[in-house]
Amino acid sequence: MGVVAPSARPTLVIGVLASCGLAVSLMQTLVVPLLPQFPRLLSASPGTVAWLVTATLVAGAVCAPVLGRLGDMYGKRRILLVALAMVTIGSALGAVAPGVGLLIAARVLQGASLGVIALGISIMRDLLPPDRVGSGIALMSSSLGIGGAICLPITGLVAQHASWRWLFAGAAVLGALQFLLVRKVVRESPQRSGGRFDLPGAVGLALALVCVLLAISKGTEWGWGSARVIGLLAAALVLFALWSRFELRARSPLVDLRVSARPEVLWTNIASILIGFGMFAGFLVTTQVLQAPVATGYGFGLSLLAAGVVLLPIGGAMTIFSPVSARVSRRRGARTTLVLGTVVLAVGNVAMATLPASIPLVMAASTVTAIGAALAYSALPLLIMDAVPTSETAAANSLNTLMRMLGTSSCSAVVAAVTTGLTTVVGGRLLPSGDAYTVVFLAAAAAALGGAAIAAFTPRAKAAGPSTPAPVPAPARA
Repeated sequence: MGVVAPSARPTLVIGVLASCGLAVSLMQTLVVPLLPQFPRLLSASPGTVAWLVTATLVAGAVCAPVLGRLGDMYGKRRILLVALAMVTIGSALGAVAPGVGLLIAARVLQGASLGVIALGISIMRDLLPPDRVGSGIALMSSSLGIGGAICLPITGLVAQHASWRWLFAGAAVLGALQFLLVRKVVRESPQRSGGRFDLPGAVGLALALVCVLLAISKGTEWGWGSARVIGLLAAALVLFALWSRFELRARSPLVDLRVSARPEVLWTNIASILIGFGMFAGFLVTTQVLQAPVATGYGFGLSLLAAGVVLLPIGGAMTIFSPVSARVSRRRGARTTLVLGTVVLAVGNVAMATLPASIPLVMAASTVTAIGAALAYSALPLLIMDAVPTSETAAANSLNTLMRMLGTSSCSAVVAAVTTGLTTVVGGRLLPSGDAYTVVFLAAAAAALGGAAIAAFTPRAKAAGPSTPAPVPAPARA
């Protein structure tokens, strides 16, 4: 039995930690409704304003593995509090930022939110009773999609009727509240890996990730054949090679590449990239379809707020199917859940590729996609934790989170390239054609099916046992 002996305690811990996933969702969607308006509001060029998204993306990629490793070494709850503090400070800074430069710095601090999910999942594994771990992790994993569905109409409403600074102020209040709740409710994990922090490894990985993500996020703007993009990708290859060589020789590496190279870990991470691609297309593109003019032949002419309301069932579906995922994983294994989820995800994307002619059909197709994402995302951490030592769960989950993010970043780049390459003129405006969205959704379906195939043939972890991790010794009470 874990430390959470009272019967109500596990539910409270799960609720508090899962709510932290909302912070990640909010940080990702916070500025999206205002991107077209920020050049005017901040007196900045569109290229500079785009860094409000890029900065958070790059900072999150760097923070995720670093915070995960620090959590394994010094305490997952302690580092989770550090991450929430960074998010809160960044949000407060953004609310009072006088210009775009300080606002970009605030968005960098908000990027620490990406480490929150992996840390929360690892804390659940260490603290919860065995029969509650699966459902807790499922809800935590799905909180990203749940929060995205809820936050989009909220941010749209604020963007339409109030100052953009209220979005950052609200994020600061949410971050501070979550910091206090985690400090009050969640005990520290008993698991420690020890060792010294691998600073050279962290710097090397950060530089390599910055090169990759800058190339992906700026490829459409700079040109995929430009010297900058090709140079960044080449630099990333060299840096990853040097970093891998160093990590294999390090006594206490940031990422244990020998563990990460195990087939059950490696192939699950590769599948995570494809699943991230397949999941993000729906979140990124469906709102654009709903807001496109009716004259395009596929759009519905809705406002940002109305489009967000139409997509609210996505959050409800992910909330309902997170515990379903846990039950399937407990009875049939997490790999079965992952294969089932990715197949459902592919079906939803194929349905969206037909460009449904009515809003109820769009809602139905996007809900199917959300169900598949909930099943798949809930199973991934269980597979990873089955395959790694308990002392490395936070670092391993952070790396898996990073793989998912590479998938979503790649999806963003593909969407940008396709929607600018396949266009139509409507009312004097250049807009993406219906074929562009069909291509995007079919690519997402293909990625999901690729993830399903990889998951189906990935070998099981050598440590045989159920997907739900075994109980761990209880720490002393605070």
